[in-house]
Amino acid sequence: MTQHTDDLELKERLNLIETMIAEGRRSTENWGWVFVLWGVAYYVAIAWSAWGNRPSLAWGITMSVAMTLCFGFIAWRMARRAKASRLPLSSLTRAVMAIWIGVGVSFIVLLPSLGIGGHSNANLVVAIIGTLLGTANAASSIILKWKLQFACAVVWWGTAVISCLGSQSQSFVALLVANFFCQIAFGIYCMIREAQKRRLSGPTEEVSHA
Repeated sequence: MTQHTDDLELKERLNLIETMIAEGRRSTENWGWVFVLWGVAYYVAIAWSAWGNRPSLAWGITMSVAMTLCFGFIAWRMARRAKASRLPLSSLTRAVMAIWIGVGVSFIVLLPSLGIGGHSNANLVVAIIGTLLGTANAASSIILKWKLQFACAVVWWGTAVISCLGSQSQSFVALLVANFFCQIAFGIYCMIREAQKRRLSGPTEEVSHA
């Protein structure tokens, strides 16, 4: 009897963990627009640093503006969610959000400092971006058991390596490719998945995830 009870408790715990992981993955898909927003911001920063005035400030200013827009819109959506549903965020969702917020703050602190101090160069900036985004994607993918997102982490780490070992043009091409697949394409994929699940779940679920 005791063994049977222990087996049931273990099964319930495993089911709870799987449910939390699925919820965390759905939350990531629900924020797919964030990947697209940052992907566009990276392209703006790349264009500014290549052809605009004061290119040393391009990444710092662009990342700061993107973070401000991102946090503002997230706060608005979270306020809507709180009104629509009083259910708290799961521990896994909060953990994933904490990882990405930490990475975003790191961008704001580090990149403007490098630009203002005159210590930045294209390869260094790309190496920093690749390393931080690789770390964030890897941590999120391990928490959510999501192989696709871990593949994004590998691509970003590869970009960082190319930036450290290759030429500036090679670093530039690696960044363009990684940004397209790991930010734009991945974000659009998440948004499509979210839209499909909303259509299947109906208006009630749609309100709760707003």
